[in-house]
Amino acid sequence: MKDYKLFSPAKLGNLKLRNHVVMAPMTRSRALGNVPNALMAEYYGQRTGAGLIITEGTAPSPNGLGYSRIPGCFSMEQVDGWKKNTYEVHKDESIIFIQLMHTGRISHSLNLSEGAQIIAPSPLKAIGQMWTDEKKMQDFPIPKQMDDNDLLLTLTEYAESAKHAKDAGFDGVELHAANGYLLEQFLSPISNIRTDKYGGSIENRCRFVIDVITAISATIGKEKTGIRLSPYGEAGGMAFYPELDETYTYLAKELNKLKIVYIHLVDHSSMGAIPVPDDMVNTIRSCFKKTLILSGGFDKESAELELESGRANLIAFGRPFINNPDLVDRWKNDLPLSNDLKMNEFYTNDILGYTDYPIYKADPE
Repeated sequence: MKDYKLFSPAKLGNLKLRNHVVMAPMTRSRALGNVPNALMAEYYGQRTGAGLIITEGTAPSPNGLGYSRIPGCFSMEQVDGWKKNTYEVHKDESIIFIQLMHTGRISHSLNLSEGAQIIAPSPLKAIGQMWTDEKKMQDFPIPKQMDDNDLLLTLTEYAESAKHAKDAGFDGVELHAANGYLLEQFLSPISNIRTDKYGGSIENRCRFVIDVITAISATIGKEKTGIRLSPYGEAGGMAFYPELDETYTYLAKELNKLKIVYIHLVDHSSMGAIPVPDDMVNTIRSCFKKTLILSGGFDKESAELELESGRANLIAFGRPFINNPDLVDRWKNDLPLSNDLKMNEFYTNDILGYTDYPIYKADPE
């Protein structure tokens, strides 16, 4: 049997991982009242075969709760809920990072609590609609352009949320700067038409992302801080722009100076987006000296090739973990994967399509 690097022990900064497999963040919408719960703890506890688990997108602020039933990490009740989750993962000796995700303009008031507001770099609405439990699909609204007070408050909220995550027992934080959410909205001139120090030039458009990652690193330590990027992604109304490669090259160099523990680079081409060119991946790899996690449509064999090439340090997998809670064991033992993926149950509010997928059992003879 082939010895796969994928299944051998790995390191992430000063953390020891049981393998090179990362469970990618995936929104699952089971946090009723935006509070992590025992059902979510069971879900993550079922998937501890991964060396590193990254949670679903979690709002650092009431303003960031753009979707129905996503968790937050800004109240003591939420911290207590997350403690159940980190306990379940740690008791099986796995590692778990929380992904902090502020949705920005990808939001709707019906998904927010009273007093929260939809904010973004610029007052430009996203194309399309989003689900609300109260009125089903609704058009995206025009967001409020963030003023100086909003910028300072949001920056503070990110840092406070990272502290809450540490208190909840997380091993680190991944900053979500991808998929068309708030931080990518700052990076792109399509969604950022500001004329102050946070808009215009590449340096200015990257400034808020760098400010946030700096604040989180100062709060919990650079060795516990990572970031997710999705150049060439089209989620949330993002699209190609001429200086895209230059933007992410500059950002990668700045992140390298900050010495954060990883960049999580996502290719959404398996879901219909433009593939991230090899040149872009190679450039980020050369600019950023710490851990590079690659994600996007990998299987066991393609993941192994990336690891053996040295281009990636870890590989993240998303949907295969949904219907194969024992994904790593199945791959290690050449067992068949489940094809029973209930997409209509991805974002419901109960166990169906969530914690009811079985581990592999051989048919009795």
